[in-house]
Amino acid sequence: MNPNKALWEKGDFTRIAATMRESGAALAATFGITPGINMLDLGCGDGTTALPSAQLGADVQGVDIASNLVAAANKRAQAAGLSNCTFREGDACDLNGVRDESFDLVVSIFGAMFAPRPLDVAREMVRVTRPGGKIVMGNWIPGDPTLVAQILKISSAYMPPPPEGFVSPMLWGVTDHVTERFVSAGITPGNISFSNETFTFNADYSPATFVDRFKNYYGPTMNAFEAAEKNGKAAALQQELEQLFNSQNKTGTQNTTSIPATFLKVTVIR
Repeated sequence: MNPNKALWEKGDFTRIAATMRESGAALAATFGITPGINMLDLGCGDGTTALPSAQLGADVQGVDIASNLVAAANKRAQAAGLSNCTFREGDACDLNGVRDESFDLVVSIFGAMFAPRPLDVAREMVRVTRPGGKIVMGNWIPGDPTLVAQILKISSAYMPPPPEGFVSPMLWGVTDHVTERFVSAGITPGNISFSNETFTFNADYSPATFVDRFKNYYGPTMNAFEAAEKNGKAAALQQELEQLFNSQNKTGTQNTTSIPATFLKVTVIR
């Protein structure tokens, strides 16, 4: 199996995505959607940005490498009565079967950044966007002090070294790398813009319970705990993550959780 597919099918990301709905809808509202616009949501998960985009009037095709998330997204769209929002399996590195210049808007929020071949990802996103259309990415930022960058940083310290040739997904959060990738795909540098934005995770349970959600359902963290367990360091990893989540919780109570995370918003005009 494709290792990236195995990673994202390993857990159940819907348990994390449930805390992302409000920010997903708020972000979709910034896409400039008009009724009937054709939109591709790449690495869509279970539809955190796809569903609110469809509710705003976009005709949305969601693509994700994880079959369980595709099934969950289709179920959510059906329950919401959204006939203009469908999902299928696909690989961000190779959008097989997707025609050139077929979308007005291509979106990938914390999705395509995890695909293993970033130059191919940039090329495919540009290929399927019509001239004058727009690409929007949301990418976590390496070294950022907020939640997700720190989860990934802490987790990586407990993992074995990555294989030769591995390209960190966090480089999608570095403006120079993003520019280089889209320029290689034919985009003029002046058509690429950046801003730092905030995505907030909200949950009606404690930060410690939220850590357990990542431990049990988020592929990268699951792998980190498996590696830490083999080295007798699982308790240390648990402690580090609980300290992180507690320190960043903004609710002022231990019974609920609200944690903001900074990300790099990338906007590309085709």
